[in-house]
Amino acid sequence: MQPITMQAHELFRHLRMPELGDVRQYVRTLPTNTLMGFGAFAALTTYWYATRPKALKPPCDLAVQSVEIEGGEHARRSALLDNDEPFVYYYDDVRTAYEIFQRGIQVSNNGPCLGVRKPNQPYEWISYKEVAEKAECVGSALLNRGLKPSSDQFIGLFSQNRPEWVIVEQGCYTYSMVLVPLYDTLGADAITFILNKADITVVFCDKSEKAELLLDSTEKGEISVLKTIVIMDPFDRDLVARGKKCSIDIISMKEIEVSGRAHKRKPVLPQTEDLAIICFTSGTTGHPKGAMITHRNIVSNMSAFVKATEKAVFPSPEDTLISFLPLAHMFERIVECVILCHGARIGFFQGDIRLLMDDLKTLQPTVFPVVPRLLNRMFDKIFQQANTSFKRWMLDFASKRKEAELRSGIIRNNSLWDKMIFHKVQANLGGKVKLMITGAAPVSANVLTFLRAALGCQF
Repeated sequence: MQPITMQAHELFRHLRMPELGDVRQYVRTLPTNTLMGFGAFAALTTYWYATRPKALKPPCDLAVQSVEIEGGEHARRSALLDNDEPFVYYYDDVRTAYEIFQRGIQVSNNGPCLGVRKPNQPYEWISYKEVAEKAECVGSALLNRGLKPSSDQFIGLFSQNRPEWVIVEQGCYTYSMVLVPLYDTLGADAITFILNKADITVVFCDKSEKAELLLDSTEKGEISVLKTIVIMDPFDRDLVARGKKCSIDIISMKEIEVSGRAHKRKPVLPQTEDLAIICFTSGTTGHPKGAMITHRNIVSNMSAFVKATEKAVFPSPEDTLISFLPLAHMFERIVECVILCHGARIGFFQGDIRLLMDDLKTLQPTVFPVVPRLLNRMFDKIFQQANTSFKRWMLDFASKRKEAELRSGIIRNNSLWDKMIFHKVQANLGGKVKLMITGAAPVSANVLTFLRAALGCQF
């Protein structure tokens, strides 16, 4: 032991470093204020190290995001997967769109599911089990009217995003029927073609104006298959008389629910390969074409979404989605499937895109699906508000600091630059957005990078 101690003394002398005893003696001579300063510095350093922003690890090598499948004739698979088998299910107990919602009931512990609001009012919510019960009522009422619990039975849905959209959809899935969404931009001719082509006898409409459009085509002899129109909003009873002249029943959504509740049917659940939805194109090259989408297609797409984002943003019952992109398109449908499967909430916009910002502030969503056009508007508006050379310089400087963090894998919204510059931008979206999803068209890399930095969320 003594030789080792002597070696240490020799080493200190050789390096001209004070021995430990000398250091202790020196520390005792320091004023109390100096020692407190050292202690505070050490505490601050420890706190910074413990709370410093952590860089996200990429889920795979970003330079090699796909791998060629052996013997697949140049086919490739995601590098996120462990093998060459098709990735179909994320959860073993979720194989159909019906089971997506049933899992949501369980993991949410029957929490809030669908929410709407009136102008200048907070959101009001209905629970997962309430949605399931209403869906059973809708499906039962359709069976009571002679429809079949079969993947050959097509149900039209002509509505903006709202809770009834999901209720009707789940009603179809509960009894193995197929949903056929319709939307305004299709035009009257395309809608007429779809109804006749798919032999759709029942259409759910949100407003009486859409029912009138269907009656117009029926009165002209263009639609021959329609037998029932269900209207969600209140409507003039004169519409009922007009429908009778065309041999079409006009009934309210409330009447459908009451009828189904009085004569409940046992669910007839779909199989994985059964048809779930037919999504028709807008018919830019002739008549609309229907994409036939099975339950397996929906679950596989949803599973891929969860797999791709699982290490960065994993959905939970605490999440909230703002629903304003058309549910008639599969982009919004898949995002909502992800939300419902994990027991989270969906808040619907008021139906007027001009009120979307007010809805965002009230709802405070954590998940915000968008299209590039909206991102471009946000980008332009932010720079328009930087209307002096100093503001523009500050905005540019702050964004470059945040972009430097992005390149290091750090994504956050609580930095100095967020508090000084970007907090108003984030507050306009409710202040809690952690994931934005974009699709449908290309978006500029400059716009995307800037908004990632400004909003401090995953894209």
